[in-house]
Amino acid sequence: MPDTPRPPLTPGSGPQTLRVRRAPKFSVFLIAGAGLGLLTALILTFAFDGSSAVSDNTGLIYSTGQVFGFLALICVTAGVAVFAILALILDRVSRTRTREVRVDRETVQEPDAG
Repeated sequence: MPDTPRPPLTPGSGPQTLRVRRAPKFSVFLIAGAGLGLLTALILTFAFDGSSAVSDNTGLIYSTGQVFGFLALICVTAGVAVFAILALILDRVSRTRTREVRVDRETVQEPDAG
């Protein structure tokens, strides 16, 4: 009994019922959170002129770029985390709003060219 490959089994044509829901795109939320965090760091850097004073902890004077870098690390991380949680909440809410649709599946086979 030789092993001959079988064609894959596919369900036949006909109407089927599928569940459809709208889900958020996580990458969009993460990028938006990072962008908002970066904007927040930029605003905080220039809103408060803390770079001209000597630090009480280290005794150093930090440049504006260093202050922006420190704030960007914190704010971008916080923004990504908050927007990721928001995306998870919206994904959970969208699961409750699923709806069933009826689709008609058709299987089309192309004729052999030879």
